[in-house]
Amino acid sequence: MTRLTFVSSAGERYDLDVANGTTAMENAVRHSVPGIEAECGGACACATCHVYVDPEWTAAVGEPEAMEEDMLDFAWEAKPTSRLSCQIKMRPELDGLVLHVPARQA
Repeated sequence: MTRLTFVSSAGERYDLDVANGTTAMENAVRHSVPGIEAECGGACACATCHVYVDPEWTAAVGEPEAMEEDMLDFAWEAKPTSRLSCQIKMRPELDGLVLHVPARQA
């Protein structure tokens, strides 16, 4: 299991133990993390699972692929650390990952 933390825009923390190979979005939905709407179900066809990767974790998470970058154009208040949580696959190297949920989704 890998530790994953979501932080809401109000500062509430949601600490989860998640299986490697699952996506951050799948875990947010499974644990009812507020603010992750995931309307497309993880198909990278919307921006409703948008998160900000904590600066400490940006290198480990990596850069978005081209299709994700296109979807991030529709994200509300995208930042350099923006990612779609459906595209972040959990793995041992991400143990302790912190993702911040924006105040709203696109």
